[in-house]
This record gives sequence, C-alpha cells and structure tokens, in this order.
Amino acid sequence: MYSHGSESLIKQAREIQESELQKFYSRLVKLLQAKELSHETVDSLQRLHIILFATKFTRTAELSSLCTQFLRSLESRQSEGPAHSFTHILPIINTMLTHSPECLTEDHVTLLSKKLVDWLRYASITQGGGASSGGFFTGPRLRQPMPVAELDGTVSGDFFTVLCVGQGFTEDQWMNVYSFSMLRHWLLTYHSVSTGSTTADTDDRSEVDGSVVSMVSATSSSSRLLPPKERLREKAFQYCQRLIEQSDRKTHRRIDAELQKACLVEAVGILDCVCVEDASLVYRTFPCIKALFGRLSSDLSFARVLLPIAQFYLNHGEMAAVDCESVWKVVFGRFPAELFNDAFLAHELLRFLRLNLESLQLRLPQYTRSFPNLLKFLAWNSPAVVDDFVDLLPSLVTTGTAVELLHTLLDLPCLSATLVLQHRSTCLPISDTGGRSLVSLDAFRNPSFRGLFLFLLRGEAGSGDTIDRLSTLHEQLAEAASWPRVVQCAQTVPVLLHIFFNTVVTIADQKLLAHLILVMLERSSLLLSLRTFIREVHRVFSCHLLRLCKLQPSLVMDQSHELVEFAGTTANVYNKEEMYTHVVWVLGEYLSVSCDSRCSVRLITSCFEALEAVLFEITSSTPPPGSPCPAPRVITTLMSALAKLASRSHDLIPRVSLFLSKLRSVTRCGSVTWCSDEEDLVAIVTRGEELWSLLKTPGVAQSVLTPSAHVTTPQWHKDTNVSMPLQMRALTSLTHSQ
Repeated sequence: MYSHGSESLIKQAREIQESELQKFYSRLVKLLQAKELSHETVDSLQRLHIILFATKFTRTAELSSLCTQFLRSLESRQSEGPAHSFTHILPIINTMLTHSPECLTEDHVTLLSKKLVDWLRYASITQGGGASSGGFFTGPRLRQPMPVAELDGTVSGDFFTVLCVGQGFTEDQWMNVYSFSMLRHWLLTYHSVSTGSTTADTDDRSEVDGSVVSMVSATSSSSRLLPPKERLREKAFQYCQRLIEQSDRKTHRRIDAELQKACLVEAVGILDCVCVEDASLVYRTFPCIKALFGRLSSDLSFARVLLPIAQFYLNHGEMAAVDCESVWKVVFGRFPAELFNDAFLAHELLRFLRLNLESLQLRLPQYTRSFPNLLKFLAWNSPAVVDDFVDLLPSLVTTGTAVELLHTLLDLPCLSATLVLQHRSTCLPISDTGGRSLVSLDAFRNPSFRGLFLFLLRGEAGSGDTIDRLSTLHEQLAEAASWPRVVQCAQTVPVLLHIFFNTVVTIADQKLLAHLILVMLERSSLLLSLRTFIREVHRVFSCHLLRLCKLQPSLVMDQSHELVEFAGTTANVYNKEEMYTHVVWVLGEYLSVSCDSRCSVRLITSCFEALEAVLFEITSSTPPPGSPCPAPRVITTLMSALAKLASRSHDLIPRVSLFLSKLRSVTRCGSVTWCSDEEDLVAIVTRGEELWSLLKTPGVAQSVLTPSAHVTTPQWHKDTNVSMPLQMRALTSLTHSQ
C-alpha cells in the first residue's frame, strides 16, 4: 500500500524514543521563533505531523508554548513580517483546536478573533498579480489592479468573500478563504479555552490598519465598540449574509455552482452557530433563511443545503414563531422518497436525525410517522446505514406505530426489491441473462398489482398496518430473493427485530403485546422466500414470544385460540420447528388457572386434544415427501406439554399414559419411520418413561410439572416460617467462631 520510502518513514516515526521526540520538539520551537519560516522549519513540522499520525496521536507534546509562538506571529502586520507564513500557521492552529483546545487562553481567543475579523471583512477587493487591462500595446506600465468579480462575471461591488473570483489573489484574500474555512470550528470551540488574563481592548485599530473598507456595506462605528467575540459574530453574520446573496448569481461553470452549494452549507451552519450564541440575531437571520429555503426547496439538487436550513429551523423556529411544516415535508417526505439512492444524503440526513433525536421526538410528531419513508435508506443500502438505524429505531417505536412498524420491518426485503424495480424501471428494462423480461418488473408495471407496490412505497404511517395480498406480492417478487441488495437488506432484519421487541416491552400495555403475538403467528407464514431470512425471523419470534409470555403469562390466555390453532397445525412441525416448539412450550407452561383465573377445564381439554392429534400423527406416519423427520425436541416438548395439561385436569391422565406406554412398546419393535437417529429415539423414550412414571401419582405430577411460585422462585433464606434461616444463622456463627 505504501512505497518502500514511505514505509521506512512511518517505521522510524513509530520507533522514535520519548527523549528523542522531546529534543526534536524543543528544536522545532526554537526554529519557529525566527521571523522567516525556513525549509528546515517546514520539514520539521511535516516530520512532527507524521510522528503524531503514525502513532495515532498517542504521543504528546505540550502545545501551549507552541500555540503562543504561532499566535505571536499573527500580531505582526503583514507589511512587517512574512505574510506568506500566515497561510501555513492558520491551519496548524485549527488542528490544535481540534486535538487540544485547552492550550488556548482568553488572550489567545481575543487575538485570533480580532485577526479573523480583519481577514473576513477587510480583505482587498482588487485582484492579485496585477491583471492586464488588455489592448495591443499593453505593457508592464499599463498593468493596473483590477477589482475582483462575482461568479456571474460582474464586477464585485461589496467586500471580498470566498465566492469572489479573479486572475490572482492577494495574501489577505487567501487569509479570507482560510478564515472562512475555520470560522464555524472556531465559533464552536473557543468556549472551551482556559480562563486567563484578558486584554480589555475594545478599540481595535488593527481592523482598519492595512485593510480596505467595503465600498457598499461599510461597518458602523458601533460595531467596533463591541468586545472581540461579539464583533466576530457580527462580522460572521455579515459575511454569511453576503455569501447567501452571492449564491443566487448565475454561474458559467458547474464547478462554480458546486462551490456555491458548499459555501451555502457552511454559511447556514455558521449563522446557526452565531444565533445559538446570541439569540437576538435570530430575528435578523430568519428572513434571509426563510427566503433561501423558498428559493431552494423545489430543487432537490440543493438537498445538501436544505439540511442545514432544517437544522436552523429546528433550533430557532420555535423562538421566531415561524411555520416549519414545509421544511419537514421536504426532509421527511421528498428526501427519502426521491433521493433514497443518494448515499451522501442518506449519511447526512441520518446523522442529522441522530444528533437531534431528543428534539425530534419531543417537538415533531412527523418524525415518528415518517418511518416508512426513512426505512427506504435502509432498504436500499443496508450495510452502510444499519448502524444508524440501530440507534434510531427505538425512537420510532411508540404505542401508535408499533404494529405497523413490525409489519414494515418484516417487509423490508420486499421494499428493497420494490425500490430496485422503481429505480430501474425509469432506466433500461430489467432482463435476465436470457434476455427475457423479469416477472417482478412486469408485475410492478401491471395496474392490478400497483396497489401492493404503492403501499410499500408509502411515505407516512397511518394508512394501515399491512396489506391483504401479501402472499401474492411474495409470488411476484420471488425472483428478487437472489438479488444482492435484497439479500443484504434481509440480513439486517433480525437485528432490528431484536431492538424492536426490546423497546416495545418497555412501553406497551397487555393489549398491544397480545396484538404483537398475533402478528408474529400470522407473519411466520408470510415472509419473502429467503430460507435463511425466514429461519432467522422465526428464531427471533421464538425468543421474544417466550420472553413476552414469561413477562405476562396471561397473554397466553388472551391469544389462546390463535396459539392452539397454530400448535394444532401439523405442517408447522416441519416448516416452523423453532417457533412451533416455543408455542407448544408456552401453552403447556402457562395455560393454567394459577397463571390466569379465566383458564377453564374445557380450554385445557381443547388444547390437549389439538396437541395430542399432532403428536399421534407425526409418530404414526412417515414425514411428508421432501421433509425431514420431526425434530426430537418437538416430540419431547409435545409430550411434556400434554403431561402438564393432564396434571391440571386428571381426566386426561389415562389418555396421555396410554400414548406413552404405546410409544415404549412401538420402539421396542425396532426402528421407526419418524426418527432416523437411534440416540434421539432413546432420548425420546426415556423422556416418555419419566413422564409416565410421574403421572402414576397425579399429586406428585402436578407439583413437579406445574410447581407453585414459591417453588420456582424460592426465598427460603428470608422466610421465618421455615427452618432454613435458623440453620443459616447457626452455620454462620460456627464459621465465624473458628
């Protein structure tokens, strides 16, 4: 990856001893005290930079003295010192702010704020390098300074900014550009400086000396009476206002148009910073921001600019009492719907959501309702944004959105396939290697299926939890199961489902949890046909079904009809083994009067008969063609559930005992068709004999198979009515006496 020479330098940088590093640093500080930046000084700075980066900033040097040296050089007038060195010094100071803001003092802040005011507001407005005025006899004597121009080619009539152009630039114009590039960082950082002595100099003549006052918007004398920080905010405000005005000019080159967008992003961000620091500026800034949004909102090529505008509205819209609805329609509506395939916008928008999560939840109901749109970013490019949604998903789970959100998460692979079809249908037709049109694309364009795809592409929650013809949709998208984008999307769903269920149990009531159990049972059969995806979803469902029922056992009674119907379907034994096993277990464990007083003997008998029929069928017949033998765990779980139910209704004991005795006699005759492994068969028979022995004594069977709460969660060491506490105290006293 690196050249031999580069690897050698990196190796030397990593192996340098601490004592050598300190000597090297001391020599560098002395070199920086010179008036001119020599080649040796520049080379030493580059070496220090390599050392720090090669060791991932684990090496330290004390920076306060170095920072003082740099800032001291800024105090000199450009006519007195090496002006070209400023362009090297300012980026280094900016790096120091990033890694060690505590090295600055209040005096440093005052000085740098004054210099930034000079560079931002009072740079030259003539081109550097002595541009020619043209003509056949043009010579050196005829070369006169020409004013800088705007991006549309007109002569600039106001102060210099980064959007001014010319054939050459002066040093102070370059410092204007450097200052703008670090301005927002400086405004965000200078609060963390160490407290020190301050210079009470409010009349800063350095603003005027050696600088050019704007021809149009000259600064009022009152602004010069402000303290340095406030004055810098005022100048930053004026600079950004000018940039916004310049961005409306027609450009002749695409690169200039991109520059305008980049400067707008930075300008709006800076205005946001100064308004956070000084609320009085909000009322002066909002008309400009509002007009800018009105100008750009219809053109999504300015999406990068609209996000900082949205941040401004979020931070200050309430204070200014402005209507922000149109902003959120763009951010939560058009951005995900039309720019879901823009990776940069996806990153920026999701970052915006993460940084403002608390405000969005408290103040914007549109946020939680927009999850069908936001999830399009995940459906399109899952690997790149899954970490963002791991953070965001809990904020989207509410009692009002939970059911629809669960359906939407399960349909994410279908949404991914639909986005692919939507994207490609506007380009060339999709065709397979044989050149035939794909079924899924034909279905996407077919009016009879259009409603199915439109539901997946909906922009907001509330139009319904799911659709009736999911199986039809899955048939039309069957070939999409092998598309890489769809497969990647499917791999993220189990992770998000875990997060969903972990969140929903903290906010949901019993009615909502019962509804979610019903959704799990229904959707276990309605998933896009990806084998691994289906298996993993069933595993997640099984895990959280068990967790919900342990948390609230009465949920089993609430959904007893659906659970018994699921457990009584023999096909589920073969194609939903994981989930079927857990459904049977919760029925056997929690379908009891001790868990819910509504439980009746009739219901227990009905459940017993459903499970008995399944167990008899799978142990007396050959598995369906293409299906493996039923898992031993399914059989033993069915037997245990039947024994538990029988222990609660003694009339059922003879029936289960008869089955268990027949099972033992059948297996003695040799191999059976429903179990191909001898060890598994032995384990099943052993379990059957244990249950059969227990059921011979119904009272014992009930206490073992359905123990009371004080047995399953014993606290004998606290119960004064038993001898355990006395024994423990006696043992404690004996051990302490030794």
